[in-house]
Amino acid sequence: MAAAAVPLRTLCRLCRVLLFLSQFYILSGGESTDIPPYVMKCPSNGLCSRLPADCVECKTNFSCVYGKPVTFDCTVKPSVTCVDQDFKSQKNFIINMTCRFCWQLPETDYECSNSTSCMTVSCPRQRYTANCTVRDHIHCLGNRTFPKMLYCNWTGGYKWSTALALSITLGGFGADRFYLGQWREGLGKLFSFGGLGIWTLIDVLLIGVGYVGPADGSLYI
Repeated sequence: MAAAAVPLRTLCRLCRVLLFLSQFYILSGGESTDIPPYVMKCPSNGLCSRLPADCVECKTNFSCVYGKPVTFDCTVKPSVTCVDQDFKSQKNFIINMTCRFCWQLPETDYECSNSTSCMTVSCPRQRYTANCTVRDHIHCLGNRTFPKMLYCNWTGGYKWSTALALSITLGGFGADRFYLGQWREGLGKLFSFGGLGIWTLIDVLLIGVGYVGPADGSLYI
């Protein structure tokens, strides 16, 4: 029995070594295949005509008439699978779109970065340069990422109703200015009893019409 157990133990150790080597080979990338990053955006076996723009390559014509319907011949990229209306595998297809560059799309068709360093309450209104990216399902001509000048429209969470209520009730003590982050003006109102009431009335009007806003330059919510 003891003699028969020795080969069995040796076989178990050999199996463990082989299992370890196989796992090490897989983890080291021996059997890995390079998958293009755009594949993650491409639904498998969906309609070719509804694939995101990153999944197809189209022969565009920049001499088309702006605003007019146009058709382009497109081909799916490698590693992307799609079907036609009859659920048959397809590689080449035609896509219908409107002739316009990406930066000419309506605002609902792209997403832009926000800026928290510009003043939303200013005269004239400030603008900032945003980086905009077209949504995946939208097709257009030119670069899908482009810069655009937008008005400052970010918010820091300050409520206009709260600021107005504080200005009416506790404005003489500078509570409205303290709430908006304007502590210097708040101290001035506190030690002057709201400018003997005059400053308080003026602030009620200015906050009411939205002329006085948060100190960080954000919009009310």
